Amino acid sequence: MSASPILPPATIGMLGGGQLGRYALVAARLMGYRTMVLEPDPHAPAGRIADVHLVAEYDDPDALRRLGDECDVVTTEFENPPAAALEALAKRTLVAPSARAVSIAQDRVAEKEFLRDAGLPVGPFAVVADADADPAIEYPAILKTARLGYDGKGQRRVDDASEMRAAWRLLGGVPCVLEQALDLQTEVSAVVARRADGGFAAYPVAENRHADGILDVSVVPARVSSRLADRAVGLAMTIADALDYVGVLAVEFFVVDNDLLVNELAPRPHNSGHWTIDAAQTSQFEQQIRAVCGLELGDTALTRPAAAMVNLLGDLWEPGDPDWSQAVTSTSALHLYGKAAARPGRKMGHLTAWGSSTTEAEVRALDARRAAAGVSSA
Repeated sequence: MSASPILPPATIGMLGGGQLGRYALVAARLMGYRTMVLEPDPHAPAGRIADVHLVAEYDDPDALRRLGDECDVVTTEFENPPAAALEALAKRTLVAPSARAVSIAQDRVAEKEFLRDAGLPVGPFAVVADADADPAIEYPAILKTARLGYDGKGQRRVDDASEMRAAWRLLGGVPCVLEQALDLQTEVSAVVARRADGGFAAYPVAENRHADGILDVSVVPARVSSRLADRAVGLAMTIADALDYVGVLAVEFFVVDNDLLVNELAPRPHNSGHWTIDAAQTSQFEQQIRAVCGLELGDTALTRPAAAMVNLLGDLWEPGDPDWSQAVTSTSALHLYGKAAARPGRKMGHLTAWGSSTTEAEVRALDARRAAAGVSSA
């Protein structure tokens, strides 16, 4: 990374056109930067607000050449861009986070082995690479594809080795990670930012609840001890340093026996950090721009006593268009991502609510979502 900050009106490139990229590019444009997106979907949310939308595959040589030549820095909004594309871009311009960091986070085998080798706490796991595998792990367990699985996709719960092998075949016979099922007290995430010079900032730790493998609710401050919250931030900082990471990084943790186990890394802004748009001094998306451009990192303090975020999935549209007039109040904010079609399980937007306590904020957010769907909170 350059020792000098990248200042407006420089051009920031983005691999990926989803809602995370959309919010990051909104922040960049408000700061005065020019923006360019490489995304094959012509209707992608980020492409609609970028100055230039390159409609091409992520490994398209001509598109990568233009992105690299015209952008002062290129970042990513999802964890699965081809590592070779990032490496090609790095020959022409600055890339943050690096191809190495992204390649580790996009492969569960590489991620688990990186964490284990770095001495970081992870749950029992084994690698499954063939139909004869019989790993020494306690069941029940969760079989996950090493690559491309997210939001509950590419996963199967199994109760013994025979079920595991059958599930492995159903998942396509690709390399997988088998994780021992744990007795979770709760789940938390630390969203942090790191500059190339090691400058670091951390948001208050969020507590998360999932439904069918998809994040449903995040609340801040997390309802865990200050010891656990501080430990989560410390572990996230250790991981960011070990990766020589530049940008916003989210680290998801399981809370087991009053301690933390690292679950997954997300080399980008994260769903559990969406509350920062409405309830932090600096949103995680502006922080991403600050970090990759080498600017001073923003204040991460809460602007409300507590906040809660609930996801709005495509299922909410099944009975008909939601009534947003019932969802937006003096203590809540609506965010829709501009996606063309609502499908079950697809993240279409989110609602954030705030209050004097975590519980009050959570109740308000859930009530607002129910009201939008025409469901009584009673």
